[in-house]
Amino acid sequence: MISRRKFLSAGAGALGTALVIPPRRILAAGDKPFQIIEPKPTTAPLTGADKPPVPVWAYHGLVPGPEIRVRRGERVRVRLKNSLPQATSIHWHGIRIDNAMDGVSGLTQDAVPSGGTFDYSFIAPDAGTYWYHPHNKSWEQMARGLYGMLIVDEDTPPDVDRDLAFVADDWLIGKDGTIDEKSFGNLGAWSHGGRLGNWLTVNGLTEPDIPVRAGERIRLRLVNTANARIMAFNFDRLGAQVIALDGQAVAPSSLGPDGLTIAPAQRVDVIVDIDGNPGDTIPVWEVSTRQRLQAARFVLSKAPPLKKRQPEDVVVLAANKLLRAPEPNGAQHIELLMEGGAMGGLREGRIDGRVLSIEELIAKKLVWAFNGDVGRQIKPLATIERGRTAIINMVNKTAFPHAMHLHGHHFRVIERNGKAVWRAPWRDTELVARNEQVRIAFVADNPGKWLFHCHMLEHQAAGMVTWLVVT
Repeated sequence: MISRRKFLSAGAGALGTALVIPPRRILAAGDKPFQIIEPKPTTAPLTGADKPPVPVWAYHGLVPGPEIRVRRGERVRVRLKNSLPQATSIHWHGIRIDNAMDGVSGLTQDAVPSGGTFDYSFIAPDAGTYWYHPHNKSWEQMARGLYGMLIVDEDTPPDVDRDLAFVADDWLIGKDGTIDEKSFGNLGAWSHGGRLGNWLTVNGLTEPDIPVRAGERIRLRLVNTANARIMAFNFDRLGAQVIALDGQAVAPSSLGPDGLTIAPAQRVDVIVDIDGNPGDTIPVWEVSTRQRLQAARFVLSKAPPLKKRQPEDVVVLAANKLLRAPEPNGAQHIELLMEGGAMGGLREGRIDGRVLSIEELIAKKLVWAFNGDVGRQIKPLATIERGRTAIINMVNKTAFPHAMHLHGHHFRVIERNGKAVWRAPWRDTELVARNEQVRIAFVADNPGKWLFHCHMLEHQAAGMVTWLVVT
């Protein structure tokens, strides 16, 4: 197999002139009639303008899919029209919405069959950067290109010149230039770090140009849509400040020399001040491995520079008011022991109370466990009274990190490896490193059945998934 770096390097050299990020089709849902979102097979120029287009699955023929944009408090109305050869659904990642609209097939709705439709209608309660993707065979459907941005604007948006999406994905491309379909369901990937790709795209393109103007202030909304790869980005000589994580405002903080780490499903909003001369090009580096890789580049127009912002002129987002701080006193404590995978020592696991040997589990491609339970069970991990604080103690006894995502809520890390964490940001997806212990807390104020799983999608498919009930 060609290495990710060599494959990417070869593709970049053959590309010549980088593609410019195309304008996205924006569906401003609001209080309008249902907007149709149609996933279907198509092609996309993932590997370069001079290469044959790659067969993908996409929403409306776009990778990423159409950007859905509303204001806080507005209603999103989307009709899913399934033109795929298999059943699907849409999960609205990070949005604290009504449980019936969460889009988890087999838990909150039936999967929508090929040729079928399903209507999603919900109020977007929180401003921020969110996204949407399938929650039926997501390990295959997302790897084929099914995902898109859902942006909820603040009542008073911050003072920036432009607001841009930066959607990073990690494709597994074969030597024939198409998606490696034979690797879907590969037990080796499922039991190790997941199905890692060898080709990086930003907004569906290889090393795209981002046209900017000297002196501009850009709000860049980064999302990692990869199945399993943890990514990291560095903005070269440009100053950048983080202003939001997983859609929720944080106190502005400058990026360190190691760049910005983003686990699968996480989002980061950054403010980038374009400090350069007309005609300059400034790379955006992917730095998750020892050899940095150009992910995209800012291309400064030859127009006269805009007036620079002053250093003290920082962007501070208003917090979403509906989030309630957890109350440790009287909280419900839930244990979650992560086991299994390669080098994990799992010898047996339970499926709805029935104990299976590791050989029986491997035959079912189930090799990860939560508290000894493998895969989604009939019974939930816990039932929580509405309004009560829940504290989940996650202990990772595996050889791999896991990006743990809780549906329907945001939480705060309150402890890491036995040490208290103060004033942690709100998140909906938290990376738990190998042999790490992380305790999270949240107010269970959204009733329904909520999935809790690893967003390394092969880990989820192979057993790392459970659910909670909020009464």
